[in-house]
Formats: sequence, structure tokens, C-alpha cells
Amino acid sequence: MSQSKPVVPQNDNVAHALAGAGGGILSMALTYPLITLSTRAQVESKRSADTTFLAAVQKIVAREGISGLYSGLSSALFGISVTNFVYYYWYEWTRAFFEAAAVKAGRASKKLTTVESMIAGAIAGSATVILTNPIWVVNTRMTTRKAAAADDDDEKNTASALPGAPPAKKPSTIGTLLALLKNEGPQALFAGVVPALVLVINPILQYTLFEQMKNAVEKRRKMTATLAFFLGAAGKLFATSVTYPYITVKSQMHVAPANDGTGAQKREGMMEAINRVVREEGYAGLYKGIGPKVTQSVLTAAFLFAFKDVLYEQTVKLRGRVTRKALA
Repeated sequence: MSQSKPVVPQNDNVAHALAGAGGGILSMALTYPLITLSTRAQVESKRSADTTFLAAVQKIVAREGISGLYSGLSSALFGISVTNFVYYYWYEWTRAFFEAAAVKAGRASKKLTTVESMIAGAIAGSATVILTNPIWVVNTRMTTRKAAAADDDDEKNTASALPGAPPAKKPSTIGTLLALLKNEGPQALFAGVVPALVLVINPILQYTLFEQMKNAVEKRRKMTATLAFFLGAAGKLFATSVTYPYITVKSQMHVAPANDGTGAQKREGMMEAINRVVREEGYAGLYKGIGPKVTQSVLTAAFLFAFKDVLYEQTVKLRGRVTRKALA
């Protein structure tokens, strides 16, 4: 009997989830300094955040060294691996459901429609937000640990941030988590969850646009990693540009203390945070740090889509080899 080439399953949830997690880790590691710059700009005062890209980099390096650009990297890599694993697992599960329904209904093509892509993205995105919001709260606290202490309107704090001042001891991920739980309680881990749920529209827009462009391309030619790179970049550019004000508000809610020091709760709601930013800084305040954020988001998405298909194929091949050895 001749051995035929094994068919790669198109709806293998775990393989897609592992490939998404691996692609997310690689893409985030390559672009993390841009995350640091954009996140700090989102939570700093307008005057602090209103600096050029190079000036912001020089300020962080002078104050904290090169490692300052990678504050919170370990929690971010853990977060993106869990986030992408959960997202792709549920997205592929939902996709498989819709494709099976299309076949059962006798539809000419089992490719997802625009509405189906959006529903799949909403289900996957909502599950991801609920499960991973605590990780990103801790990551944002670590990324902004210096920015929160440096207020340009306070001479004492400004002096302590000058080059040559002894750097503060960097908190660990576990240390940050334990301090957060001790000082603000478990509820602090879900700060910003409402704007994060609103931001589910970001991957919905991104993946819906990507899937529709991919379907159009595949009618004419085979999809390649290079094409996936550029289609992923286009999808993420559009999605991030549309949803950026909610990204800003979510970051600010992640670092806001749960009380005012007297024990009284002072957690802002999403609309309260938006109104405060507009009142204090104008509508431009909702777009602080958008330059590095859009650049990082576009590059991350582009690298992710370029890496994911390759990692998916390698994951399936590796599992096939392990299965064959186990059966031998």
C-alpha cells in the first residue's frame, strides 16, 4: 500500500492555539519596546507624554537603562501566550462549528461569511478578556512603574528621575501581583475589564478584514507568509486606529488605585474615564502614544500572521512524528 502525504487538519483547535501562542511570543518579543513607550504615554500626564519618539526612548534609557524598555516583558510574554492560546482555540472551535453548519446546509462554500467571522471573533475575544485581564493589569503596572512615580509637575519626583539617580529595585511579576492583591484586593485584577470587553471589537475588525482579504487572495493565488504579513498589518492598522481611545482608557484604569488612601473606593467607570481625559486634555488625550502603539500593533500582527501558519504546520508535523513513534 502506497503511503500518501497526511492531510493537515484545518480545524485542529489545539494546534492552532499553540501556533498562535508561539507566534504571539515571537512577535511581542520583537516589538516590546514600542509597547513600553505607548503604555507609558497613555498613563502619563499630557506634558510628560507629549514628547517625540526618540526623546521618549532617551528619557527611559537615561533613567533606567536599556532594560527599562523591557519592563514587564516576562509577564507580557506569559500574557500573550495565554491570550493567543485562548483566542485561537475558541476562534477555531467557532469556525469549525460554522463550517460544519455550512456543509450540513449544503452551502456552496464553507468559507466564513463576514457576519460569521465577526461572531467567531466576539466569542473568542470575550472568553480571552475574562480569562486574561488579571495578567494584563499586572503587566501594565510593571510597564508603568517608573512613569507612575515620575510626575513632571512635582519637582521632587522629577529630580529623582534624573540620570545618575539610583534606580528603583525592579519588582517581579509575582511581587507586583502579591502587592496588588494586598493593597487593593482581588477586584483590582479586573480593573478595565469593561473597556477591554469593548475592545473585543479590535480583533473582530482585524480578523474579519484579514479573513475576507485572505479569501479574496486565495481565489487567485496561494497564501504565503509574506502575503499574510501584509494582510495582517493592514487589518491591525485599521482595527487599532478605530479603537485606540478605549486602549488608552483601559491602560489608565489598570494603573488607577482602587481607593484614595482613606479606604474609600474611587474606581472610575469607562465613560467617567473617557470624560475625564477629554475634560483635562481634550480629545487628543485619548490618542496619547498612538504612534508607537499603531507601529507596534501593526508589526506584531504582521509577524504573528507570518509566524502562525509556519508554526501550525510544524506543530502538526511534530505531533504526527510523536504519534508514529508511539504506535511503532
